[in-house]
Amino acid sequence: MIVTKLEPMTKTKYKVYLEDQFAFVLYKGELARYKIQEEHDLSKESVIEIKTEILAKRARLRALHLLNYMDRTEENLRAKLKRDLYPEDIIEQAMQYVKSFGYIGDANYARRFIESKKCAKSKAEIKMSLLQKGIARETVENALEELYSGQEEMEAIQKLIEKKGYSKETSTDAEKKKLYGYLLRKGFQHEDIRQVMQVSSWKA
Repeated sequence: MIVTKLEPMTKTKYKVYLEDQFAFVLYKGELARYKIQEEHDLSKESVIEIKTEILAKRARLRALHLLNYMDRTEENLRAKLKRDLYPEDIIEQAMQYVKSFGYIGDANYARRFIESKKCAKSKAEIKMSLLQKGIARETVENALEELYSGQEEMEAIQKLIEKKGYSKETSTDAEKKKLYGYLLRKGFQHEDIRQVMQVSSWKA
């Protein structure tokens, strides 16, 4: 395969084009190791070796680093590796690698996300966030059903109104209505809000 272009990304990193198509990214030392130069031939054996010995290992380490930094959905991790310009087949290998060790899985991600957010966000808000992250609706709904016992929404409302400095005795009707509207917009249910705020004497 003819190396048709070497495009510098940094002083030490280059995009390699084979037969006018972007193939992969290599460092300067790796170009020298495989004697990669523009308009020179690169054997199929060398391409396979580069992918298996360099890119596959690098992608696995990159995936592990990204997961160590923070929890990620499968879609997010794939997108990160794609932005790092790894070939699709290398990305797939890296994904299978981290999955084999249980380092990633949308169901586990959804559970961890729900556990970390349910004390401060409504069930509806959490569900929307997970769907926006690309997690399947069925996976999200199963995780919500598993982790919600019935009191979480009330507890979240209580924490939010405490954070807002609400007081049943001293807050004005205008303040109560403003807080009520805020909680509704966050996805909490009307009756849950009223019950927690205990303001049956005023009307929303």
